[in-house]
Amino acid sequence: MRKQCHEVDYEIIGESMQLVEVELDPGETVIAEAGAMTYMESGIQFEARMGDGSAVESGFFGSLLGAGKRMLTGESLFMTHFSNHGHSKQRVSFAAPYPGTILAIDLDDVGGELILQKDSFLAAALGTRVSMKFNKRLGAGFFGGEGFILQSLQGDGMAFIHAGGTLIRKELRDEKLRVDTGCLVGFTAGIDYDIQRAGSLKSMLFGGEGLFLATLEGHGTVWLQSLPFSRMADRIIAHAPSAGGSDRGEGSVLGGIGRMFDGR
Repeated sequence: MRKQCHEVDYEIIGESMQLVEVELDPGETVIAEAGAMTYMESGIQFEARMGDGSAVESGFFGSLLGAGKRMLTGESLFMTHFSNHGHSKQRVSFAAPYPGTILAIDLDDVGGELILQKDSFLAAALGTRVSMKFNKRLGAGFFGGEGFILQSLQGDGMAFIHAGGTLIRKELRDEKLRVDTGCLVGFTAGIDYDIQRAGSLKSMLFGGEGLFLATLEGHGTVWLQSLPFSRMADRIIAHAPSAGGSDRGEGSVLGGIGRMFDGR
């Protein structure tokens, strides 16, 4: 059977701060989020388009509907299409804006659909449908935070996703897994997803693990990340020097005494 998505080759480069280099034959295209491109060879041309270019979003009204859903979730109206207009193989590469791991997934191998946190998508072969997926459960809607709005990738080609820190793969066999909502990267379509309260009231207030946890249950694959960007940003902000200047002697006794005298 002929694939709907373009059949692209790729190479993942690096260890802790990876990028993916996609090789395109003449006429092939890869789509990506705005700002993800690192470098491209001379035969590659790019264009920002409304919609992902899949058959579902073809035509003006299909593209407009897809773009409208993206706008409601705070995403860009446009996706960038990188096409090889040359006469030989050409390469274009993509990287996430913070350290982590890139995972290449053939959507055909996971049943044709992958559900992601909306910030996990990096790039995919043309023909992949990239759409927003709202969690229907009220608990997830009100308390899910990062987990409320999910992203669905549908197709039969390669997709590239990004995880902060180390990527962890879990295989569920009619089991239940509870995770921090920010640590969820994605899961296959056979997984049931919800948000539940994180233990007792005391644990919620003083446990340091947040008020709610994501619960994944069923049969399929779940991908997690050890360092969500939100957690890394919180640590950076907490240890950043104040606006008045650098914090000399941080972590030392003298540094603490200095802060007492200057009123900090």
